[in-house]
Amino acid sequence: MNPRDLQLTGLRPEIPSAKVSDNMSMEEQFQNQTLRPVVKLQDELLVEVFRNYISKHKNTFYELNLDKRMEYIENAVQKDIKFRNSLKGIIIGQFTLKEYAQYIKNSSALNKRMMNIVKERLQANIQLLEKNMAY
Repeated sequence: MNPRDLQLTGLRPEIPSAKVSDNMSMEEQFQNQTLRPVVKLQDELLVEVFRNYISKHKNTFYELNLDKRMEYIENAVQKDIKFRNSLKGIIIGQFTLKEYAQYIKNSSALNKRMMNIVKERLQANIQLLEKNMAY
């Protein structure tokens, strides 16, 4: 492994619940071995990026009830292609060369998993998205 790859993997948090076994699909292994740790590493940045997204969309997020906010997050992550591509870049930029080679073999299925994890993280962090929590 080259120095960049070693540094990248060294930064990632351990996730004990993200098990990897031989009987898992390649996508599930990649999700647990790479995607979950990278998303957790990028958690604070993802929250800040979403705060900026809210701001650029006239702060309508803050006028919504909790259920509608959850929907808003899901729609932003799943349907806003520019925003989705930005989120993918934040995650893919943390891949090692080997992981990137694995990723491009099945990027479509892995993108779905990646965006679901990002959506879940943002929804789990919904309290951090309150207007008075913004910096």
